[in-house]
Amino acid sequence: MSFLKDEGGQGAAEYILLFGGVIVIAIAALLIYRAYFTSNSGLVASSDVNTVRNSMNTPQ
Repeated sequence: MSFLKDEGGQGAAEYILLFGGVIVIAIAALLIYRAYFTSNSGLVASSDVNTVRNSMNTPQ
């Protein structure tokens, strides 16, 4: 009954779950921000960043 005390595969299973979670989060982020990755969307990330920077620099 020594196989009941063997926990060698536990670490590998935890790494698989961790990497699986990271992959799921990355795919979800790509689906949410896919408009920025298409060339005909009309959205330009650099102009959005410049707009935010300009609005932060203006005194209120």
